[in-house]
Amino acid sequence: MNPIVKLQGITKDYGQGDIIVHALRGIDITINPGDFTAMAGPSGSGKSTLLNIISGLDRPTSGTVEIENLTINTMSRTELSRLRRDRIGLIFQSYNLIPVLTALENTEYILMLKGMPVKERQDIVRELLKEVGLEGMENRFPRELSGGQQQRVAIARAIASEPALVLADEPTANVDSKTASGLLDLMERLNKEKKITFLFSTHDKNVMARADKLLWLKDGKINDYRTA
Repeated sequence: MNPIVKLQGITKDYGQGDIIVHALRGIDITINPGDFTAMAGPSGSGKSTLLNIISGLDRPTSGTVEIENLTINTMSRTELSRLRRDRIGLIFQSYNLIPVLTALENTEYILMLKGMPVKERQDIVRELLKEVGLEGMENRFPRELSGGQQQRVAIARAIASEPALVLADEPTANVDSKTASGLLDLMERLNKEKKITFLFSTHDKNVMARADKLLWLKDGKINDYRTA
């Protein structure tokens, strides 16, 4: 089985001269197809930095990042944008929905970028929004949706292009416990039924408990590792 993500010797330094922060210190990780993996650790441990490097939103100081056997370190911005569009779904803690677009328009945006015809992409998106429990809310703007509903739109948007990998940065942080549980149920179902690989950063013990693999980061290093 070829890994979806393979990190070797990843470091990330910020600053210069005598003031250098070592955010990541030699990270080695392999994520396989179908994994439902959580990265946990205290604030400042490097979780979000690591997700940004895996997604190509940031570059490591040293080390190698491979996504589906492609080394992305040396890719151009255009190539990285295309990779994210086609193979990586992103779910942000703050949702990152476009406020002037409806739930349907936010979700179909990536398919529009891929040049998919209007009717085809809207049929796909309506079915996706139904799957995530938002049937009948397609024409609502983000301000007309609750936090949990906005995160469901973000999840639908992340999986619209059928990515190999979804990276989720604290996806349950801004919702209540009942909503968080529903979001986790949804993502577990997508993982099992659609075989989408998920990698989370989280402080949420419920996310940690449901993960089949748990990576514990501390001071920019993997401090512990477990599998279910």
